[in-house]
Amino acid sequence: MRYISTRGGAEPLSFADVLLEGLASDGGLFVPESWPALPSIPPGASYVDTAFAVMWPFVEGSLSKSEFAEIISEAYATFHTPPGSEPDVVPVSEVGDNQWLAEIYWGPTLAFKDIAMQLLGRLFDHELDRRGERITIVGATSGDTGSAAIDACKDREHIDIFILHPYGRTSEVQRRQMTTVTSANVHNLAIDGTFDDCQDIVKALFADEAFRREQNLSAVNSINWARVMAQIVYYVTSAGAVNQRLGREATSPVSFCVPTGNFGNVFAGYGAMQMGLAVDQLVIASNTNDILTRFFESGVMALQEVVPTLSPSMDIQVSSNFERLLFDMVGRDGSALSEMMMQFRGEGSVSVEQHRLDWLSERFVAGRYSDEQCVAEMAAHFERTGVQIDPHTAVGLGVGRSLRRSTETPLICLGTAHPAKFPDAVKQATGHSPELPVGLSDLFERPERFERCPNDVAAVRQIVRANVSL
Repeated sequence: MRYISTRGGAEPLSFADVLLEGLASDGGLFVPESWPALPSIPPGASYVDTAFAVMWPFVEGSLSKSEFAEIISEAYATFHTPPGSEPDVVPVSEVGDNQWLAEIYWGPTLAFKDIAMQLLGRLFDHELDRRGERITIVGATSGDTGSAAIDACKDREHIDIFILHPYGRTSEVQRRQMTTVTSANVHNLAIDGTFDDCQDIVKALFADEAFRREQNLSAVNSINWARVMAQIVYYVTSAGAVNQRLGREATSPVSFCVPTGNFGNVFAGYGAMQMGLAVDQLVIASNTNDILTRFFESGVMALQEVVPTLSPSMDIQVSSNFERLLFDMVGRDGSALSEMMMQFRGEGSVSVEQHRLDWLSERFVAGRYSDEQCVAEMAAHFERTGVQIDPHTAVGLGVGRSLRRSTETPLICLGTAHPAKFPDAVKQATGHSPELPVGLSDLFERPERFERCPNDVAAVRQIVRANVSL
């Protein structure tokens, strides 16, 4: 498998090189040169075995089968569902009217980002040890990516990690999961700005070729292809689980609803479709920061101000991974895509022709939920089931129910975070504070360590230079 850039100006690379590069040298994102066919997965296969089968074509040539199998096994041994629940990495349950919930948040930091990050940290370690190299990871987070990346990379011999989060715009649990980690190779930077500002700083550092090479920069954001690759797996396992539960053929179609801001999670669903998974519909669920919904409604992608909401991980206006889908939309024409992205960045908006929007609409539909609707959904779900859900999951359940084509096709909503990560919103909706799991019960007593920074690329560049252990 070789990987090409969405902008068309970088040489194709192997998986190992793409893993460490993160962002392509021309500013584009790496995608597979072609999509492999989905392997046959036997009914009842474990998550670990399915993960190996689905991902092996993407990494073959960069690792041996035994090395990759061991890395996968170690990564998902860190996942633990609570006593009495389904003992699986991604448990699936019915929530009514042929709507299902895939809980993709049972990793160490209680968010779906762990599914990719626990794998990514180990892949980094393996490849860096093989090369005898060290990297500097710089990443941006709207809340969950940062803690998942830090947990996966803390104390690793070959890595320094710098995570930028928007000051005052994450939940307290999200922030503390990052800032209470004391490992010497972990650096938290609180930026005076939005997530989009943090993301722009990271992209600017990668675009600075001299700095990038000097610090041997690498990425853990979902711009890193390995993140998307790992997320494809739970589309396959949850579809299989639902079809098996309903006594349907393994190849029967299902639909998915995905709460998303940066588009990486739902792009993994598109990747599963391209590999052959029978998906009838991919529903994109947005909050008030609805650039994706507005685009699918009008064909115009236009920036607006980021509005803080109860679902902060989706408080994003620049959905980085959307570029990967747009690349396919324009027929994998890198120069056309590059021109489109330059216009978007320069003018703040870009539009696509109706036939291209029609191509997208065959595969996707998008909707939004306000904070008021989100609270009502959390309250109704708790009253009906006695189970608390986080605000992002609530947005997904609500939007999915309103936009599904038919109740005959199972709709699988991705539950992206444990309710304890957003205690204020959950208590507002249900009247009860969600309990932190045992491993995090003392989170609010731990001392924090972070550095507040201006929204300035030069300031962040200086901090990175001063703190790396090259």
